Amino acid sequence: MSSDLAAANAGTVAVRPGYGFDEGALARWMATHVEDYKGPLRVEQFRGGQSNPTYKLITPERTYVLRRKPPGDLLPGAHAVDREARVQTALARAGFPVAKIHGLCTDDAVIGTWFYVMDMVEGRIFWDATFPEVSRADRPAYFDAMNATMAALHQVDYRAVGLEDYGRPGNYFARQIGRWTKQYQADDLAGRNPDMDFLVDTLPTLIPDGDETTLVHGDCRCDNMIFHPTEPRVLAVLDWELSTLGHPLADFAYHTLMYRLTPDIVPSLGAADLTSLGIPSERDYIADYCARTGRDAIPDYAFYVGFNLFRLAAIFHGIKGRVLRGTASNAEAANRAKSFPILARVAVDALSALT
Repeated sequence: MSSDLAAANAGTVAVRPGYGFDEGALARWMATHVEDYKGPLRVEQFRGGQSNPTYKLITPERTYVLRRKPPGDLLPGAHAVDREARVQTALARAGFPVAKIHGLCTDDAVIGTWFYVMDMVEGRIFWDATFPEVSRADRPAYFDAMNATMAALHQVDYRAVGLEDYGRPGNYFARQIGRWTKQYQADDLAGRNPDMDFLVDTLPTLIPDGDETTLVHGDCRCDNMIFHPTEPRVLAVLDWELSTLGHPLADFAYHTLMYRLTPDIVPSLGAADLTSLGIPSERDYIADYCARTGRDAIPDYAFYVGFNLFRLAAIFHGIKGRVLRGTASNAEAANRAKSFPILARVAVDALSALT
């Protein structure tokens, strides 16, 4: 699966049909808005199937990355590249590892949709959560770097960097469970599932007391991080499309789903021999995060894991509906649709310690 992911997402191709734009207009915009820009400009498209199309901009002296809204009719609020640019600009001020943003364009007349331009960060992306390209002796340092990055994100003072209105603070789990329940129950074609119905009824009763609000990434996996070319150091965290103000333990538990799932679903460790690979256990990984964020433990960890599995199952249920309607017929979508009941079952199992 990891090699398939790398083949499907790594590198660039010629701009695909339907995703082209006026490259001359982009070059003129960059000459005005990007400091020290010097053409000529050559454009390629990254292979990855991001919902926001992403391009490599090559000039004689520097390389940039452009992310844009996709062409065509879009749902209101979807593909908010302005939010992506805003959060990365704010995080850069806090010293968090992100690509430098050079400019945001909200004028559809330039290339047809809103876009932003950022630095191309040269480094390594690991599509396999076992980090097979790294020696056993070095693997612990790479996992420690991921752990430190998550902890650092959750300790950013979002008010101090101007993100106090980036989401709705408080009541995160009730709002999220309600949102994904509504989406799940609205898709009659994808059908109902007894494990999912159990989660819909049970999760709201298990929400832990107390509340916290931090900036959260929403999709922080190893393949959304760029590592230094030779060192166990995160140079940039990518794909901020799902970022918002939320609960840090929801964000962290999503990240640690790598310990619970198998690689056919997302890059993960569920089938791996951690000891032989030199990878820290889930227990040790949690303890390191707690030490970094000033926690003694995470008493309701099973809830946070179950909630994230429910959220992911609801997303995959939606993909199943699109597959059945013929609007998402690619192989990856079909595989994710098949994984929906597995995720719902794993979520119920995760909650068994609490129910």
